[in-house]
Amino acid sequence: MSLATPGAQRRPPAVSGLFYRDDADALRREVRAYVDGGSRCSLVPRAVIVPHAGYVYSGAVAGSGYRALANVDRPIRRVYLLGPAHRVYTRGVASPSHRAFQTPLGDVPVDQPVIAELAARHDFIAVSDASHEQEHSLEVHLPFLQTVLEEFTLVPLVVGDIDPVRLEALIDDMLDDEAGLVVVSSDLSHYHSYEDARAIDARTVEHMERLEWREMRPERACGCLPVSALLLCAAARGYAVSAVDVRNSGDTAGPKDRVVGYASLVVHDRDARLDRPTRQRLLKVARNAIDHAIDERSFAVDRAGWPSHCLAPAATFVTLSIDGRLRGCVGSLEAEEPLVHNVAGNAVRAALFDPRFTPLSRHEFAQTALSISVLTPATPVRFDSQEDLLSRIRPGVDGLILSCGERCGTFLPSVWESLRTPEAFVAGLKRKASLPEGYWSDEIRVQRFTTEYFGDT
Repeated sequence: MSLATPGAQRRPPAVSGLFYRDDADALRREVRAYVDGGSRCSLVPRAVIVPHAGYVYSGAVAGSGYRALANVDRPIRRVYLLGPAHRVYTRGVASPSHRAFQTPLGDVPVDQPVIAELAARHDFIAVSDASHEQEHSLEVHLPFLQTVLEEFTLVPLVVGDIDPVRLEALIDDMLDDEAGLVVVSSDLSHYHSYEDARAIDARTVEHMERLEWREMRPERACGCLPVSALLLCAAARGYAVSAVDVRNSGDTAGPKDRVVGYASLVVHDRDARLDRPTRQRLLKVARNAIDHAIDERSFAVDRAGWPSHCLAPAATFVTLSIDGRLRGCVGSLEAEEPLVHNVAGNAVRAALFDPRFTPLSRHEFAQTALSISVLTPATPVRFDSQEDLLSRIRPGVDGLILSCGERCGTFLPSVWESLRTPEAFVAGLKRKASLPEGYWSDEIRVQRFTTEYFGDT
């Protein structure tokens, strides 16, 4: 890569009016609508992976990733933005000489001092304005960042020909920045049929969620190198990766004969997103809600003092048991209300309105143990046969939603305690969906999720 001398102070937009609107007011409204309409989740991002196509195609999917930034309860003052080189061959990683990147929403200052610090530690970073001049993989994210964040500086890096293992060390430095956020830009498969793309992209997302960084290839994700490096870093740090939205251009604005795939994923802490005091407080809310409901007294959740992710939309299940026997279990699969409110509502429904049981009595309540499961967003599992499905299930980890036509059944990961093999788990799930254990059809659809599970000690 050749070193460049400082050029224009501002890098002008290259794809404004092509990939996204060039009118500031219209652009601001459009981006806000994509973010507000994105999939809800309670995950707290350490980093995000988001797509970079024209907004009409991938804007809605990107909005889901950027919506998750509302769950971050620390100030984000710096964004490390990494995307693949599409226009110019780039060796290593290219930084710009510019002092700001320009968009219709204003200028985003480039954090040149931080870039200099990173370049001093990693010799594969060099200045190349040519790599940035026409590159869209970074630019399309700027209006989203300008919409969801307050003041921030930008570290824009175009990733070219480099070993992901070397790049991982750079991303590791970025993740150490308490005021920073890592954003990796990548689309998924290109120009397959709609059904083929859905299958290919689902497996790519599965590889990402399993942190299988060696499985990232250009035909699966154009940003495979920064994605691989981020997955490698996440594995080393004990982070998890969860998809919050997976679609393709056939779902949004394009034809279905040659589609491009998109996904938004969140890199987050694997365990204990809710610390022990918060877990105990949620259990107390659930118990108080049931206590009031048994006596037909009104109950209102006190929202004061909760961490921000407890006031973000989340899907939960509340389970009641007496002497180890199920006494009620009701939950939500979609994140449609704040976590703490969802817990209170599901606790009451589990106690009084689970159709499998009579309403919980005051005497029984004194003997009842409560547990709460907080769900990650459900993502599709792609498979070719029942045997293929069984090989893809993670015992003890996955909760599953199985549907066929109008019939549907859900098992939480806790069910693995009694149904210990994939065969038994899927057979039981079919029974719950009112299907015969041996039934199989190409119409069967399966989604997976994981949970953060805790209960009375």
